[in-house]
Amino acid sequence: MAMCRTMVLKITLIIAAVVTVVLPVVAEAQTIMAEPIPSLGNPRKIMLQLTSDDSKDMNNLLYNAVNLQKFYGIDNVRIAIIVLGKGMKALYKDSSPVRHRVESLLKYDIQFFGCGNTMEATNRLPSELIPGVGYVTAGIAEIVERQLRGWQYIHP
Repeated sequence: MAMCRTMVLKITLIIAAVVTVVLPVVAEAQTIMAEPIPSLGNPRKIMLQLTSDDSKDMNNLLYNAVNLQKFYGIDNVRIAIIVLGKGMKALYKDSSPVRHRVESLLKYDIQFFGCGNTMEATNRLPSELIPGVGYVTAGIAEIVERQLRGWQYIHP
């Protein structure tokens, strides 16, 4: 009986030691912000690229945009989603499987830009885009120029 109590005590002490070491590491895990810290006057500028017509890929990208806003705070980040190629399906009001999400995110200042080259190659017009969605001459060139202006480029 005494041996059983000793064994239980040892196991309890081992568990307590593991919890004491592991939990603080998990609790302290966080992203270290680079300087300058983003603010209203100096927000992070992040662009995401969408090239897929798969609704799962579209939704994942939109979740990434929402998560970025949650992390930085809506006033501390500017997000632009550059869409080209097959991804343009997400922006056409007559065929977008994510139209309601795009419309919702536009209300939270997430910008969407379609590729004019893709629209021209597929005989689509800017008037076919979801209201509030912009377009640029060339999606790839837009990505390059934004990077040169300090935007961070993410292609999930």
